[in-house]
Amino acid sequence: MTDAKIILQAIANNQCIVVTYNRMQLKLAPHILYSRHGAPFLDAVAVEREGKELSDPRLGTFKLAGLQDVAIIERSFKFMIGFDASDPKYAEAPAD
Repeated sequence: MTDAKIILQAIANNQCIVVTYNRMQLKLAPHILYSRHGAPFLDAVAVEREGKELSDPRLGTFKLAGLQDVAIIERSFKFMIGFDASDPKYAEAPAD
């Protein structure tokens, strides 16, 4: 299964994923997978970094090409309050 399919499955089932990003292990609550300038991106809340819970989790943007070792874990999540999947940010912008 591709990383994108794993992430989409996690989003559909409100399950967290574990990834390696910039040589750090993160647990993410994936919110949306989208394309920007033809490249896939993920907006997700990092809930844990290097085994430590984050006290101030917030929505971050991750380039899919930078994610490694993507796997679904048995941890559910609720979407961040105020998250709006219809935000224009998630519409594919025309190439320059």
